[in-house]
Amino acid sequence: MTSHHSDATRASYDTVAADYEKLLRDELANSPFERAMLGVFAERVLGAGGGRVADLGCGPGRVTGHLASLGLDICGIDLSPEMVAVARWAHPRLRFDVGTMTALDFGDGSLAGALAWYSTVHTPAAGLPPLFREFHRVLAPGGLLALAYKVGDGSVHLSHAYGHPLDLDVHRFPPGLVAELLTDAGFVESARLVREADGPDTTAVTPQAYVLARKPA
Repeated sequence: MTSHHSDATRASYDTVAADYEKLLRDELANSPFERAMLGVFAERVLGAGGGRVADLGCGPGRVTGHLASLGLDICGIDLSPEMVAVARWAHPRLRFDVGTMTALDFGDGSLAGALAWYSTVHTPAAGLPPLFREFHRVLAPGGLLALAYKVGDGSVHLSHAYGHPLDLDVHRFPPGLVAELLTDAGFVESARLVREADGPDTTAVTPQAYVLARKPA
């Protein structure tokens, strides 16, 4: 993500943070596929002995809070200071910090798990390799990465959403490409779930993919 796109993404999410949290607060209750993959992620991390987990691009912390309720020792990182402020308000018992996925403030091999739940969608495919290498760096050997992203090709520009003007590019990725890039970064993909569009108007809803990938021990 270039500096311009990073600044635009931060500014857009700063603008929508409060309304975004309200609109998506209960979204997981209507997302059985997401709950299933998040549950497997939590079970696998805990089954391997647990440890610190980071929600990278956590937004208002809705997934962070869900994973904490499943027993994970989890913190959240987000580019948007306003999103972090909302997350701290919504989940006062959890830690949230401002940060960037391109340069994470975690030591090498310090995390048992990492989550990037739709937080790579504003990064074009050419920008994914350094992100995946950074995720690999902060994970301990045997650590688990969970990804969620939009399936397809190309991108869509959002100029208005959540009741506010925005400046966001949303990118879609073929699952085969993501798998290849994860392998190149040193990961081994252990599970992949692709669901078709299932909204009320399926022509307007993008298929979604959920991936679990492990850093080899």
